[in-house]
Amino acid sequence: MSSTPGPSHGRPPLHAVQVLGSGSAGSGAHVRSLADGLVARGLRVTVCGAVSAQRYGFAEAGTAFVPLMDSNALSVAAIRSVSAGADVVHAHGLRSGMLAALALRGRSTPLVVTWHARVRAAGARSHLVRLMERQAARAASVVLGASPDLVDRARTRGARDARLAPVALPAPPYAPEEDEHVRFKARAELGAVARPMLVTVGRLEPGQGHGPLLDAARIWRELDPEPLLIMAGEGSERPRIQRRIEDEQLPVMLVGRRDDVPELLAAADVAIVPSRWEARSLLAQEALYAGVPLVATSVGGIPDLVGDAAELVPYGDAAALAAAVARLLDDPFRCTQLSAEGRRQAATWPTEDDTVAHVLSVYDELAGR
Repeated sequence: MSSTPGPSHGRPPLHAVQVLGSGSAGSGAHVRSLADGLVARGLRVTVCGAVSAQRYGFAEAGTAFVPLMDSNALSVAAIRSVSAGADVVHAHGLRSGMLAALALRGRSTPLVVTWHARVRAAGARSHLVRLMERQAARAASVVLGASPDLVDRARTRGARDARLAPVALPAPPYAPEEDEHVRFKARAELGAVARPMLVTVGRLEPGQGHGPLLDAARIWRELDPEPLLIMAGEGSERPRIQRRIEDEQLPVMLVGRRDDVPELLAAADVAIVPSRWEARSLLAQEALYAGVPLVATSVGGIPDLVGDAAELVPYGDAAALAAAVARLLDDPFRCTQLSAEGRRQAATWPTEDDTVAHVLSVYDELAGR
């Protein structure tokens, strides 16, 4: 990543405070990438986040890290203290945006809020989510949306200035699928040496499409050889999913949170994104970077993200999902075609440098520097 010289003319470096919640895979990796780029350009960066967010190694990026407690009141107090004298505060996600808005109340410090995803809720909680969205959107000097529908949503919630923002993630430093030893080892450990291996990665929470995905897995039992679906991730839905796997004897294995997703993808025959909604799916990006054939739901920002480099199916249509995967398993030529197209599509995405340059231009604009 390129860098620019540090501050000149005796002015102190611009101080940017990043506020990160629990650090989902996408937003956590984005903030780490952003911190790297901003520090390289001479900024002073402080990251406030849940204790679990430390796994992204912010200290290695040359930033200060301030842990936030589960208590909203304590988190607001911590953000307010850290932000004293800051040139800009940049919150990532809905809850972080709300906490930062409360922390900056009565101050003139500019607030930038990036919406990486849409929070789904039903009943009374949906009203609470709308209130949080309205509070964060109206308090922000600028709202950055990872997809056009998020920008539109911010505007409907009262954002004064909402913009589409490039959100890049680090490209893999190597191509693990070219290492047959890595591929064979991963498949052997998971029991998929002599059968196709499918991989999906994400939070095991409502709205992630696990119901239709398991319905599709029931259909895959009719294939010969029967594919094995590897589901990586943790969440509140895990017990329910595990019960269904056992009750229906589905060819599915839950492997929990994994730090070796590139190796899992390298071993996979097909990657699957079954979600109800995604802005810029982390798994879709990783699959295309790795040249792994992808089947994904045609929702949110996915169609624009993947272009013609994936098989897209309607959300909730288990039969369509099952059929798309089965076709790929039976068509090596189409898989090779998607692999090549995936890498070409990935090359068109914004780079980390593009993302940092865009965010820095927003900071400069707001800080008047």
